[in-house]
Amino acid sequence: MLIQNGTLFCEDGTFRALDLEIQGDKIAAIGPGIKAGGQEVLDATGCYVVPGLVDIHIHGAMGADFSDGEEASIQTMARYLLSQGVTSFLGTSMALPEERLSHIFRTARPLVGRVSPGMAVLRGINMEGPFFNLDKRGAQNPEYIIPPDIKMFRRLNADSGDSIRTVAVAPEAPGGLEFVEAASKMCSVSLAHSSAGYQTARQAFERGANHVTHLFNGMSPFHHRDPGIVGAAVGTDAYVELICDGVHVHPAAVQAVFQLFGEDRVCLVSDAMRACGMPDGQYDLGGQTVTVAGGCATIASGSLAGSITVLTDCLRRAVAFGIPLEAALKAATINPARSVGLDHVVGSLSTGKQADLLVLQKDLSLQHVVLAGRLQTI
Repeated sequence: MLIQNGTLFCEDGTFRALDLEIQGDKIAAIGPGIKAGGQEVLDATGCYVVPGLVDIHIHGAMGADFSDGEEASIQTMARYLLSQGVTSFLGTSMALPEERLSHIFRTARPLVGRVSPGMAVLRGINMEGPFFNLDKRGAQNPEYIIPPDIKMFRRLNADSGDSIRTVAVAPEAPGGLEFVEAASKMCSVSLAHSSAGYQTARQAFERGANHVTHLFNGMSPFHHRDPGIVGAAVGTDAYVELICDGVHVHPAAVQAVFQLFGEDRVCLVSDAMRACGMPDGQYDLGGQTVTVAGGCATIASGSLAGSITVLTDCLRRAVAFGIPLEAALKAATINPARSVGLDHVVGSLSTGKQADLLVLQKDLSLQHVVLAGRLQTI
């Protein structure tokens, strides 16, 4: 396949008028004026050609949840995500008992990396919980929150076929810093649902943490005398997640995050739960009832219970909030891919990478999706 006449989002973060050639499931060549040579041609005149989006923090969509522990639920999520331009994702778990997590991860194991027509690719697991601080649990079920347990993590990672790409932890919990150091040798470690102060958070980053889960949410506020996890992350090379749904973070704070951390360290995530793509009503999240109304998902305490917004809309909102398109695209593609070690496969348009890409109209509406070199029906 040859994609011609589009404005290509290049690996260096700039847009250029270039053609892109696909052979098999890989990007074979990028350049001006590539000849068709009898192959299928996709005309992208007047459109952007960008990498498929990468959502590293999503629980569910269309009534399905990764933590259902069912192949059908993962497939339901994957179909919806692809239809919205998300081509790769990490199935994200919750604070649950070990035996439940083991079942979920064993169910996901054979699906990781599998390319199926009409479905986004499950690239691994984001283990969000149960190693949290009760005081910052948010919508995580308090019944299942426990201190960090590296032996449990190793068992679950083995159950997943070493598919856990990132694990979340409250570093101030008993054994938290030791857990960070050990787990960071196996995957990305993210600080989350934590009351950690600045010094503890800095120690966690020094011992191997390289990520912050949904910045500002589930942690102490950024205060000028007590900057906490947010302030500790500024002086590191850690990646920070941002739920840009217009609910979790104010538009001015979205702008501030890009200024503080730079466009190469921000990862837009959806943190979507099963009500994403569904009407208002009541849903389940980790055994707790979630009420969805007016664009918000909340549990009985009033805490936000993830979002109901797909990553593609988070990208559009970031641009509407004043973030340059180039920076917003990095935050929805290469940054999240790089943060969990997937950037050698996906996240940018580069020769040798899997040919996952989108053709977007200039208003960022979705025109075409290409997955593993094949044009998809959306």
